[in-house]
Amino acid sequence: MGFAGAMAVAMTVDAIWGWPAALFARIGHPVTWIGRLIALLDRNWNRPADAPETRRMAGIAAALLVIALCAAIGWLVQSWLIPGWSRAVLLGILAWPLVALRSLHDHVAAVAQPLQSGDLEAARLAVAQIVGRDPASLDEAGISRAALESLAENASDGIVAPVFWGALLGLPGIFGYKAINTLDSMIGHRSERHLWFGWAAARIDDVANFIPARLTGLLFALVTAHPTVVLSCMSRDANRHRSPNAGWPEAAMAGALGVRLSGPRSYHGAVTDEPWLNEGARDPLGADIGRGLRLYVRAMLLLGGSLAALALI
Repeated sequence: MGFAGAMAVAMTVDAIWGWPAALFARIGHPVTWIGRLIALLDRNWNRPADAPETRRMAGIAAALLVIALCAAIGWLVQSWLIPGWSRAVLLGILAWPLVALRSLHDHVAAVAQPLQSGDLEAARLAVAQIVGRDPASLDEAGISRAALESLAENASDGIVAPVFWGALLGLPGIFGYKAINTLDSMIGHRSERHLWFGWAAARIDDVANFIPARLTGLLFALVTAHPTVVLSCMSRDANRHRSPNAGWPEAAMAGALGVRLSGPRSYHGAVTDEPWLNEGARDPLGADIGRGLRLYVRAMLLLGGSLAALALI
């Protein structure tokens, strides 16, 4: 329960301050530190001349090394803290950089603001900061879809999942999860270079996000006026998504806002024919991003309040 309170502290600190730009400029961010280690291993262990199975084994070793190192650092730091209420506060402050509560809100809000004022070009530039699809071809509906999908998926990956593992295991849990998530984002994709080396990173990330993704969808449902509608949309459409996890918060977001998400999109000039979530609903507009952000805020307040309540039991 002390870990639950620590995660409530981490969410509160991040909601107030985020990760200050001056601090980032001076020392970077824990995710960038992890990223440098992953990049080093990728350069030295992921050799194109090696056989695919050799590269897969090297990727397994790299993933386990990074996760174990981060979790071990978390365990060592946690073991040094003296038990008591102040320990939960210190754990929360140490976990704070790994909870991207404010950053996610600000990045999505940066898309909504120019879009609602009619500045499509500025909105395309803003949405390109949070999604990988081609922004030049996106109209208002496409930009809104991309922003809402990113909001839903990253609410799970960036807040609920690290907080979930932190509440269960303390600093080893949240440090280890952040290693898993960073591995997946850097090498866990199906490019020619990372198809084999990133195989383990992608599989481990799928497992680590299994419960948090579904929990995020449930949180979205619980803070709407019609939770049964959202739950129905989520249970019906989540498994249509190409990801085993991202479909749950995205389908919940689609059902909560009464819009359709996912669907066809363009990456590097190639169109992928993805199925719709909440097919038959209307396309989202710029105003729906604001509605999505308000839904996100309510869901995160529910999560933080639940953690605080657990800590007091």
